[in-house]
Amino acid sequence: MEVILVQDIKKLGEKDDIVTVKPGFGRNYLIPQGLAVLATESAKKVLAENIRQAQFKQDKIKKDATELAAKLEGVKLTIGAKAGESGKIFGSVNSIQIAEALKKEGFEVDRRRITFENDPKVIGEYLANLNLHKEVKVQVPFEVVAE
Repeated sequence: MEVILVQDIKKLGEKDDIVTVKPGFGRNYLIPQGLAVLATESAKKVLAENIRQAQFKQDKIKKDATELAAKLEGVKLTIGAKAGESGKIFGSVNSIQIAEALKKEGFEVDRRRITFENDPKVIGEYLANLNLHKEVKVQVPFEVVAE
């Protein structure tokens, strides 16, 4: 019996895979639990169309991320922070501040996609890692200055 998996199932397959299972397993467990649907000709056509549309959507997202990464190549940010006389800042610079600085420069980047190699806790220059897409990553230099 062939079924199309609706979600990942350990030791059986991943979402949208067409797998062959024993009829009892498919009829009594996978289909009633909503884990799979019967692999009819029409279901296979719908699956192929869904995969094609998802691929098109992913290609567009990747293209947009690549364009944004190219624009971010020459950008250098300056972040102001309150600091003591020794150069140590009160608190640390976080991803929200980097996202706001990028927004002022005209770039829209989600703060959850921004990470640091080492936390900026003193005045100086650092690199922010922007994960724009699973295949597109860019580093943006920024300088922390005393206000």
